[in-house]
Amino acid sequence: MELNKELLNGLLKQASESERLRAAYDLRTSNNDGSQRMLNALQPGTIVPIHRHPTTVETVIIVKGAVTEVYFDNEGKETNRIVLDAAKGSYGLQIPVGQWHTVEVAEPCVILEIKDGVYAPVAPEDMMNI
Repeated sequence: MELNKELLNGLLKQASESERLRAAYDLRTSNNDGSQRMLNALQPGTIVPIHRHPTTVETVIIVKGAVTEVYFDNEGKETNRIVLDAAKGSYGLQIPVGQWHTVEVAEPCVILEIKDGVYAPVAPEDMMNI
């Protein structure tokens, strides 16, 4: 499979037509693949709740566009902002296990997300309501 401009533009189009303003593309090669690898197209205005992953690091690589990762402490206070923008040479980061985070999307973007283990929805206790 080739990850090319047509694929990314198609994902961004799907995201723009989605109620959530997001579209994901699973990169696993089979259902037996125990990893989480996906492209995630994000449009401005999408809401990604503040959440954490209690058992895995999350690797985020910007493929197209720009996005800001925002970190929070346990009380919901913002602690850090990291802009990922391939055009400016800021390509990605690894979000530590248990780190509260969200994203802010200023322009249409596609990110590669990688996590350990099989996909499981974020549990209610791992979402922050502030």
